[in-house]
Amino acid sequence: MKKSKFWKIIFFTLILHFAFCILHSTAFALDIKREVLENGLTLLIVEKHNLPVVRVTVGIKAGSIVESEEKAGIANLTAELLTAGTKKRTASQISEETEFAGASLSASGGNDYATIALSVLKKDLDLGFDLLSDTILNPLFPDDELNKKRERIKGGLRAQEENPEFVASREFKKAVFGIHPYGRLVQGSPEALDKIKRDDLVNFHSTFYAPNNAIMSVVGDVTPEEVKNLLQKYFSEWHPSPSPIPIPQGEGARVTHVFSGQKIINIDKDLTQANIILGHVGISRDNPDYYAVSVMNYILGGGGFESRLMQNIREEKGLAYDIHSFFDANKYGGLFEVGLQTKNESANTAIEEILKEIKKVRNFPVSDAELSGAKLFLTGSFPMRLETSQRIANFLVAVEYYGLGMDYIDKYPSYINKVTKEDVLRVAKKYLDSENFTLVVVADQKKAELKKQFK
Repeated sequence: MKKSKFWKIIFFTLILHFAFCILHSTAFALDIKREVLENGLTLLIVEKHNLPVVRVTVGIKAGSIVESEEKAGIANLTAELLTAGTKKRTASQISEETEFAGASLSASGGNDYATIALSVLKKDLDLGFDLLSDTILNPLFPDDELNKKRERIKGGLRAQEENPEFVASREFKKAVFGIHPYGRLVQGSPEALDKIKRDDLVNFHSTFYAPNNAIMSVVGDVTPEEVKNLLQKYFSEWHPSPSPIPIPQGEGARVTHVFSGQKIINIDKDLTQANIILGHVGISRDNPDYYAVSVMNYILGGGGFESRLMQNIREEKGLAYDIHSFFDANKYGGLFEVGLQTKNESANTAIEEILKEIKKVRNFPVSDAELSGAKLFLTGSFPMRLETSQRIANFLVAVEYYGLGMDYIDKYPSYINKVTKEDVLRVAKKYLDSENFTLVVVADQKKAELKKQFK
């Protein structure tokens, strides 16, 4: 490694370490109170009395992972329509009451779970919990709002067809995951959305939106006693599901689709830049190698300008402005991908260089400087995930959902710092593949002249 690069890494990581030391006392010192209530709701509370604001995040285990292919998009559609009218309020009334209080209330779908988020001033907590409970317990899913939302989503999907990055990502996930729900768009498809009727949404909501299938985190200027009083007042009618809640089965559970060989998907568009994604199946969030993989990926392509891919493909060869790699780890599986844009004519060269770097990290130990730089960045930047109450609220739901433990925040630095060069080499050999992968290239195919096989 060149001396200048070595000292740049040391300087950068020292700055991060300094920031880590400053933030550690506030961001990591979270007194999390966890309790499972009688109705089955998992409640997480963190008191922060520095500002008169309260953030609430509710995670419902009703992501696209539980929906059928025929009704793909129903999980996201159900979530997004929670604020579109209830038994007590129209969509306009919900919006007006929220805005009048200077609050925010939103809901969205996801792969693993749906999220409802509330931000409200302490003085308006009663109104905030009234609105939150109303949208979760009493949504009407009116036909007019359903039709508007469905057409809006379909319009968005049509518009995205002009975005080569979107097209590449969609085709890549479809190829990597096969028929597994992770291979579909969370928004669904126009064809599937047209099949979803109001009764489908009502049934989906009644099946999955139960307290014993939910996590609520409350962060801010509030005490546990106040939270419980608010729950008693506004969520007393939220009863646990009388029957077992369906869980993902078969293809809806663990990712099992693994492609052997090279699956190359070429999509022809009139572009000056080729949009390239290369990768394969990755790991699930509960994989014990997650932390070693995080360190390894930082060195390979997740570390910005200090990563090997960036140094090779941007700094040395000038083939791309940006290149990145990451492992997207969900509950039941995940993927690994490298993404970049380059001139059509340099697509083959860029792909070959990506494969060279993957082979290199699989076959040779990383340097001491690379390992220490990755560890310092990952531990030093960790508190930034918890800079605001909203981030903490969202983070706590994820920690609970993925079963990471309430001491995860305190233990994270040790998980990263325990990673050795041997661990990095081991997980690179185990979870990276330079021979069996999916490659999606959206480009002017005539100019790109892509190879049919890469070595």
